[in-house]
Amino acid sequence: MDFGLVLQTDPPASRVVDLMRRAERNGFRYGWTFDSAVLWQEPFVIYSQILARTTGLKVGPMVTNPSTRTWEVTASTFATLNDMYGNRTVCGIGRGDSAMRVAGRPPNTLARLREAMRVIRALGSGREADLGGGTVVRFPWITSGAELPVWMAAYGPKALKMAGEEADGFILQLADLYLTRHMVKAVKDAAAAAGRDPAEVSVCVAAPAYVTDDDSPEALAHAREQCRWFGGMVGNHVADLVAKYGEHSSAVPAELTAYVKAREGYDYAHHGRSGNPDTAFVPDEIVDRFCLIGPVEAHVEKLNALRALGVDQFAVYAMHDAREAVVDTYGSRVIPAVTD
Repeated sequence: MDFGLVLQTDPPASRVVDLMRRAERNGFRYGWTFDSAVLWQEPFVIYSQILARTTGLKVGPMVTNPSTRTWEVTASTFATLNDMYGNRTVCGIGRGDSAMRVAGRPPNTLARLREAMRVIRALGSGREADLGGGTVVRFPWITSGAELPVWMAAYGPKALKMAGEEADGFILQLADLYLTRHMVKAVKDAAAAAGRDPAEVSVCVAAPAYVTDDDSPEALAHAREQCRWFGGMVGNHVADLVAKYGEHSSAVPAELTAYVKAREGYDYAHHGRSGNPDTAFVPDEIVDRFCLIGPVEAHVEKLNALRALGVDQFAVYAMHDAREAVVDTYGSRVIPAVTD
């Protein structure tokens, strides 16, 4: 199992670079960031600095979307970084949540996302792509050996199906074992039905991880409060699914949707941050299911269970008061135990 670190690109950018360097020293192989132009600094500028100051870390957004940049610009940015640093980027992409809604736009349709994935991958890999209306382009400065894997974030049944049909990797932003099993199976089944080898679709589970010294009620309560924001962030996507499929639809597991009944609203000014006042509706059970909290042994146990479900990478959301500590503890105790 590989490990990644997920950060927001809050200033100063040097802090983000330093944390990614720290992650690589501790055995993390991927460095991911949010991508929301209004809320945070431009990630691709920071990727260049991360790549220059690490040796093998792969970087990418978790996640970008098809509309805040044109497809050829997105592909060219990835391809330029790969040309400079040697195929060390991954295009994580989805319909768009904060990046779109903060700018007053709805998330993208799946049809637009499908076409964007095809164009961005082709151009970033040095092939031709149709930008629409018969305008076929190719980057003349790419010679050979270029690669750009595209990993898709998904929750709903149609998006999971598309991830299996189109994506090089599937990003699942929660660490619940039941839902992971359900969604990984949906992606792999769709890949097989499309004539693909399901094993070629990488699976990345991304969730907050908070390591405590023990499993005392006080330690777990603090960890839950530091990670409760995540249930609110996931709840944005879940609310969309409930609106689309209905509250009791068989198309979406109740284990994913039931907890958003008490959701009243969401202010993106607190998006992805501990202490988010709009996540009080998230119960402790959801925090425990969706995140990894507790002593080292609890993390190792859950990570091994995720690996048994076909997860290839666990990406740590480190938006809490113990970022350095979780990176160091994962490097010294968790990653060695899981990889062994």
